[in-house]
Amino acid sequence: MRGIGAAGQRDEDRRQPDRVDHHEQRGERGDVEGRVHGRRLAVSHHLVQPRRLIGDRSDRSGDPRLGRQHGHARAEADMTESTGQAQHHIVGAGIAGLATAVFLVRDAGVAGDRVRLYEQLGVAGGSLDGSGEAETGYLARGGRMFEDHFACTFDLLGSIPSADDPAVSVRDDILAFNRMVPGSSNCRLVRDGAPAEDRFDLLLSAQDIVDINRLILHREGGLGPRTIEDWFNPGFFESNFWLMWSTMFSFQPWHSAAEMRRYLRRFIHLFPGFTRIEGILRTRYNQYDSIIAPIVDWLRARDVQIRTDTAVTDVTIGGTRQDRVATAIILSDGETVPVSEIDRVYLTLGSMTDGSTLGTNDAAPSRADRESGAWTLWRRLATANEGFGRPEVFCGDTGRSAWHSFTVTLDGPDFFEFMEDFTGNRTGTGGLVTFAGSGWTLSIVLFHQPHFRGQKHGTYTLWGYGLRGDRPGDFVHKPMWDATGDEILEELFGQLRLTPEQRRWFDGARVRVCRMPFITSQFMPRQPGDRPDPVPTGARNFAVIGQFCELPRDCVFTVEYSVRSARTAAARLTGRVSPPPPVARTDLDPMVLIRAARVLMGV
Repeated sequence: MRGIGAAGQRDEDRRQPDRVDHHEQRGERGDVEGRVHGRRLAVSHHLVQPRRLIGDRSDRSGDPRLGRQHGHARAEADMTESTGQAQHHIVGAGIAGLATAVFLVRDAGVAGDRVRLYEQLGVAGGSLDGSGEAETGYLARGGRMFEDHFACTFDLLGSIPSADDPAVSVRDDILAFNRMVPGSSNCRLVRDGAPAEDRFDLLLSAQDIVDINRLILHREGGLGPRTIEDWFNPGFFESNFWLMWSTMFSFQPWHSAAEMRRYLRRFIHLFPGFTRIEGILRTRYNQYDSIIAPIVDWLRARDVQIRTDTAVTDVTIGGTRQDRVATAIILSDGETVPVSEIDRVYLTLGSMTDGSTLGTNDAAPSRADRESGAWTLWRRLATANEGFGRPEVFCGDTGRSAWHSFTVTLDGPDFFEFMEDFTGNRTGTGGLVTFAGSGWTLSIVLFHQPHFRGQKHGTYTLWGYGLRGDRPGDFVHKPMWDATGDEILEELFGQLRLTPEQRRWFDGARVRVCRMPFITSQFMPRQPGDRPDPVPTGARNFAVIGQFCELPRDCVFTVEYSVRSARTAAARLTGRVSPPPPVARTDLDPMVLIRAARVLMGV
């Protein structure tokens, strides 16, 4: 999550909305100048492959009843006969593509050598990245937060050995880490160089509260392309609620009211800890090291092929709208990969980190925004085939979907010790700190250290971003989009009112800046049909995965959305993977609604 009533659900369903098969409730692709990721997990395959972890369902992954027992259509059940002989082609090796491969091997019983992923970058992982070294600076373009009700994600990670201990799953490592480093912010907002006195107050008017409840209760289909600023009065955007909400989830006033409605309903149970960012789970390291590298090792140990530096430029689809099949995959080097009717193709369309560019201490990232493979493929397929949505709705205005992030590498602990005293939080426990009134809407996070696996001893890394980088800063009088790494530090110094002596803590700091022109593209105002269904009408052997397919109730800009799309596609195209459990409906729990109402009213 960068990433919250109704009634009518049975009490049992309300209490256990996200139960997964192993009865555990807890728990994208881009074009970057240079390598965004740097390393693979150094865990020997012979240690990983034979282990069977708690939650590993490999002993029954070949059972075709996993799909049929959930009421799959007869045609989907018939697919089980050919699943073992089919080749499975996955376009994009972000978390959606990698999760699809895991579900195929683990649950559908597909042999690993019959699963192939095509990734345009030089490394798998998509938007879940982490790279660099101490000398030149570490880099994480962004990070995703998790919470207990991410059922599909924790089901996936429950059978993947973790980075540091193959006997512990990634899921259990995340839970153990959050018990060790529990998150509860004492300083969510900073104003005028000091912790904001009103940082625990939402400052909502009575009309704002009414409008929030109206949005929660409004039918999504009736919202159409309305924006958040269409729904709320101007005063709402001056509230602490909006400042914390928008910086936590990256919403802008011009984004989709329908997406905000989904977030309000999906995460309403987090309202009591909202001002402290409580209830959010984080990974031990950056998400490449904690999640992607272990998954890649798991897949490679099972002979899954991951072809990096391999862009898919087109997929030929034949037949009629009511009965059509993918027949070939066209690669950027001119190779044509034939696809038979029994083969399966899983398409990642669009990407929030596509076209990313990098800057340094003395150079701002290029603003020459361009679409790369993830968007050009979607545009080509949507032009040639019905039912593939309208990509231009999401990628057509980078002035409204971009922001810049930055990762700072320091050679000493002084700034971290200062921030511990300033915020009252031990490093890694506070989460996002936002500077209220900042022209850039600047926020920073001090990670638990080390944040990069193998990070050089004595180095420290922090991350930040500017939600409104299109506006001038308060101490650097230019848009953040035109700012170098050193200028971003200058703005940070001013927001914290650091003295000249304190600023010397940053002598020699390496700053890696990243522009992501499409980072909030999935929030752009949309209408029904703008996002394709996971299995478009008439599709017999292809599906759409990732952030830009339509999954009712769930929230984009989360790992859960991508993993849910992967499980949905694998279930529909094989008949041997159980469909994802329903999205948790905590918005149907009366006690959750009562607690949320009390928070909004400030009582």
